[in-house]
Amino acid sequence: MTLQWTAVATFLYAEIGLILIFCLPFIPPQRWQKIFSFSVWGKIASFWNKAFLTIIILLIVLFLDAVREVRKYSSTHTIEKSSASRPAAYEHTQMKLFRSQRNLYISGFSLFFWLVLRRLVTLITQLAKELSHKGVLKHQAENINQAAKKFMEENERLKRLLKNYGKEEEHILEAENKKLEEDKEKLKTELKKASDALSKAQNDVMIMKMQSERLSKEYDRLLREHSELQVGDIHFMSLSF
Repeated sequence: MTLQWTAVATFLYAEIGLILIFCLPFIPPQRWQKIFSFSVWGKIASFWNKAFLTIIILLIVLFLDAVREVRKYSSTHTIEKSSASRPAAYEHTQMKLFRSQRNLYISGFSLFFWLVLRRLVTLITQLAKELSHKGVLKHQAENINQAAKKFMEENERLKRLLKNYGKEEEHILEAENKKLEEDKEKLKTELKKASDALSKAQNDVMIMKMQSERLSKEYDRLLREHSELQVGDIHFMSLSF
């Protein structure tokens, strides 16, 4: 194996190892997010896209070269196989075909795993962000639930206070109504007494008026009798003289 294909094979093995590490179930995405957030990654972030595209271009070139070699030695293998006069050339061609197929698989899987590795890192980062956002939303939901529970408890307390206040107001109104009824009955009794006293006073006034009229008539009669007596006395005295 030449130096370039040894490097590609090593790169393939490294990709497989990284993918296996990323797929380990006991390492959460948040841990990878913390690792990806190291300052060293920020320094090489500007070169990451260029390096990614460069490696893709190299792998595509190697893959196309491997495809060309496979096609080349496949056609030569067919020709050499049909010719039985050169068995050594047939074996050499078959060895070349095997190497070109090996290089095709190495370059193809390296290109494929490189794309998978990039996509896997992106998905892990997105998953870590979503989990962090989910944790924040969960914390906010718990706070909202606690606030809602506290509000419901406060609402129930206010309802009980209003209910008790309503009962107290009802008792106060009942007591006031009872007092008003008692005052009303007292006023009725006093009004009846005043009416009776007024009727009695009116009767007394009528009786006194009648007595006054009788006295007036009796006084007039006495005055007349007195006058008559005086006239009689004067006449008697004149006759005596």
